[in-house]
Amino acid sequence: MLPLDISATINIQSQSLLASDPKLAAVYEQLRRLDPVGERTASVLRDTIDQLLNGQATGRYDWESLFKTEKTHAGTLVEINLQREFGFDDGAELDYKIEGVDVDCKYSHKFGGWMIPPEAVGHLCLLVWADDYQSRWSAGLLRVKEEWLNHGANRDMKLTVKAEHRNKILWLSHHAQLPENVLLHLSQATRDAILSFPSGQRRVNELFRRVQNRRIGRGVVRTVAQQSDYMARVREAKGRARTVLREEGILIPGHYASHQFVANALGAEVPRPGELVSFRVAEARPHHGDRPRVELDRRLWVLADESDQAEAAPFLPKHTEKDAADLA
Repeated sequence: MLPLDISATINIQSQSLLASDPKLAAVYEQLRRLDPVGERTASVLRDTIDQLLNGQATGRYDWESLFKTEKTHAGTLVEINLQREFGFDDGAELDYKIEGVDVDCKYSHKFGGWMIPPEAVGHLCLLVWADDYQSRWSAGLLRVKEEWLNHGANRDMKLTVKAEHRNKILWLSHHAQLPENVLLHLSQATRDAILSFPSGQRRVNELFRRVQNRRIGRGVVRTVAQQSDYMARVREAKGRARTVLREEGILIPGHYASHQFVANALGAEVPRPGELVSFRVAEARPHHGDRPRVELDRRLWVLADESDQAEAAPFLPKHTEKDAADLA
């Protein structure tokens, strides 16, 4: 959270920008309506980085493992995927038309590294940044003025925003949480232990065995499994993660409402759309005191700790019609 005085300054600056530029205000309000808390944009950025890493085919999980041409292509993919997600019209001269206003989209993996083309001067730019190492992202609008730009010597005449003028950016989300690239942030020992198995199924099982009470996105499962039917590695079936790990007391809820209820009731991490979480449970006993519990298979269960011996876990609730509707 920002200190009160800084928050007040940013708010005053934003109000001034909105009041002085009606077209900027119209685009800003529309983007706010489309994505009030930034969840959709964050999901697009996570999926785009995963798309570039292509872990299913390559096993890559680290931005630095990308080729230079792939990193260069990131901006185009972000532009395309945001347009697909929000249904922006094509712009007359720039990338998008939002509320009748031409808007250019610029992405950088380095904060402040947006490359502004000469044709965008005087227009609105949607500036997007995401960093997998920090698990943070930002997106904001800027009415580009030539005097706010650094005049570089690159061949295509693209310019960057001077650091002292980044306060002119009207932020939609600023240093918000990016869905985590879990593999990237594991210890080397844990990552090696997961990836050492030759079988994709065993790698997925080990992922959910070792990485508990932490949201795991489908991109991570895809990279670990390196198989086209990667989500099948998780489902209930002989040898699959939910079946194998349930015998060890570990549940793997997904983002179905019935599964989210279980995680929430136990006080565990709750999976969001496209995510899974694993955690070990134990049947509730007197020594667990007032620990949060949930009823499954007609018994009460709590989150297990190191003092609880491993015991077979119950089945997760079956998917409901509401779950199916939520996924449609």
